[in-house]
Amino acid sequence: MGRIVFDTATTINGFIADAQNSLAWLFAVPGGEEPAEGLLPVDATVMVEGRTTYEWVLAETDILAHPERWKEFHGERPCFVFTHGELPVPEGADIRFVSGSVAEALPAIREAAGDGDIWVVGGGDLAGQFLDAGSLDEIAISIAPVALAGGAPLLPRRVESDRLRLESAEAIGQFARLRYRVSGPVSDV
Repeated sequence: MGRIVFDTATTINGFIADAQNSLAWLFAVPGGEEPAEGLLPVDATVMVEGRTTYEWVLAETDILAHPERWKEFHGERPCFVFTHGELPVPEGADIRFVSGSVAEALPAIREAAGDGDIWVVGGGDLAGQFLDAGSLDEIAISIAPVALAGGAPLLPRRVESDRLRLESAEAIGQFARLRYRVSGPVSDV
């Protein structure tokens, strides 16, 4: 069974999107539009997104009119999208809409992933739901040299240091790449 990884870019003050849900700040950083090797998970066989992330991808890249663009980022991997509403699907994309809790959807997501990793692309609240369910194994963050006045927070949860263990820290281009292993709460006993 593979790992469940929340892998994302963030600003130095902890936002993954600006107040308009835009990632223009990220694409303005050298290497932000074409990520260097080591900035994206390579063993992910399934991707998971929230509705806001999915709608942003559809709008930003005009994928419905150009469905071939879906594979540029998502490849052939199935993509599970957490939503409560109807959303369009790019032609040829393997999109699986789910509603309800992460715990309810996880068996189908794991089955689709097989032995591969599951990449929680975004947003931060969805990653937080995986964390709340005790189903997040790793948090990988690429910190960009950008600060925003507000927007979507990286992880809108309180997470204490007893839950995270730093596995690596390195500079990749203009990004500081941090990887944390996630564990259950540490007992005082």
